[in-house]
Amino acid sequence: MLVLSFFLGVFGAHRFYAQRYLSAIIQLLTLGGLGIWALVDFIIIAFGEFKDSYGYKVRYP
Repeated sequence: MLVLSFFLGVFGAHRFYAQRYLSAIIQLLTLGGLGIWALVDFIIIAFGEFKDSYGYKVRYP
């Protein structure tokens, strides 16, 4: 998910992957909040605090 966020974050690809479809579509239409929202998501994912659609934190083994 970190790689998706890095390369396709402005298109919301990492949010589609986490099944957060509504926020993914909004992020897609705003181009990642002009890049700011995508950058914040990248940092949150890197620290392991991003949650999927079920409320579970996305962690790396």
